[in-house]
Amino acid sequence: MIKFKEKYIQISLVIITLVMTILRFLLNEKGRTNPDSIRYMRFAHNLPEIDNTTTPLGYPAAIKFFTFFGIDEFWSSKVIGILAFLFIIFFTWKKKFFFKESIVLSALFSFISIYSYTMSEALIIPFVILFLYVASLIITGKLEKGKAVFYLSLSLIALYNIRYSSLFIIGGTGLYGLVFWKKKYSSIFIISGIISFVFVVLYKFLFIDYFNENYVKDALTVGLYPTSKLLRELFQGLCTTFNPFIHIANPGGGFVNYGIYGIGLLNIILMIYLFVKYKLSESEFFFVFISISGIICSFFIQYFYPVNAIDYRLMVPFSIPLWLIYFRKLFQIFNSKVYAIGFLSILSGIFFTWLSRGNYLENRKEMKQFLQSEKLDKVPLKFYLETTEDLDKIQIAELISTINANIELTFKPKDTLQNTTLTRYKVLQKIRIDRNKYQ
Repeated sequence: MIKFKEKYIQISLVIITLVMTILRFLLNEKGRTNPDSIRYMRFAHNLPEIDNTTTPLGYPAAIKFFTFFGIDEFWSSKVIGILAFLFIIFFTWKKKFFFKESIVLSALFSFISIYSYTMSEALIIPFVILFLYVASLIITGKLEKGKAVFYLSLSLIALYNIRYSSLFIIGGTGLYGLVFWKKKYSSIFIISGIISFVFVVLYKFLFIDYFNENYVKDALTVGLYPTSKLLRELFQGLCTTFNPFIHIANPGGGFVNYGIYGIGLLNIILMIYLFVKYKLSESEFFFVFISISGIICSFFIQYFYPVNAIDYRLMVPFSIPLWLIYFRKLFQIFNSKVYAIGFLSILSGIFFTWLSRGNYLENRKEMKQFLQSEKLDKVPLKFYLETTEDLDKIQIAELISTINANIELTFKPKDTLQNTTLTRYKVLQKIRIDRNKYQ
């Protein structure tokens, strides 16, 4: 009877999560996009022509694939997010691999936000699960020798082709083999790490340098941020990443942030306590090792490579293993009561989504009519900004990109003389966009 009830709890949670994922981007004024989304969709639109090397090929190629079924780049990105979620549920159920934990994990509002985002994190989540599954098979002796090296290397290379930060997972895998070199499977992790790193080097010279030989040199800048700033952002980022209910703090500060960071901090402390009290298996220890090494590398890379401040989205490849182990320990203690975390997280998500709601479909309709009337819906466009900090203005470009993906940002005033260059003023003098007041 208990298992029967649990089955229906699981089905309910999966259905509610799916519905919330869809509502998350429909009840948003620009369909859950950001400036990077513009680049992803333009990259996908222009394939097989290489648009840029700022991002790996994996996510734009996946978007391009779904456009062959008759949908545009924006809707393709949403299909990827939904299929990523459904794949995780099906795969973990089929393989009996952290199935219950994956249901609760996906129900967390932060993961719903990622599934609904037009960003590569949505695609990398199922590949992280596949990587962890392969690694656990190797550690438990169910996958050995050449076949183990092949599948582990393949999973690492796949991760790198979606996000460059997967280099930290590659490094962590090889380091794990070196640290525990006496283990019978250590050589598999070392060899796979080396193979994957060789691929990264070849990717750099044969792809990145071929299309943009100065990319790495221009991107590396020593002394970007002071340590005090980075440590503060690390604390805030980890507290929101591991807050199961609210993953976004108020950028303007305020008393409410103490509660948001406090819940996250308490959750981290509880996580550490459970990991220490309840002995980790070898596979679980590997999960923790990969997560911590990835978080550490993400922190130190900021000293010489410009990235956004650490947050739930950037941390998702490294937070997944910790969440899975954490929920496993909670299930061992509280059984089916753990599903309540997923339901409570969705409830907080409903409140936040409703509070900050916009109307993407209405905005899309307005913008589409504007672009069609100006004959700009199928031609390459530019959108003028004075600075990259013009967040209020760039939201117009983000909305445009969901209809015409072939748009790029320009900071040259002379470009505004062209008919195919839009500005916030040009757009808003002709149409009205439904905006939310909680930016």
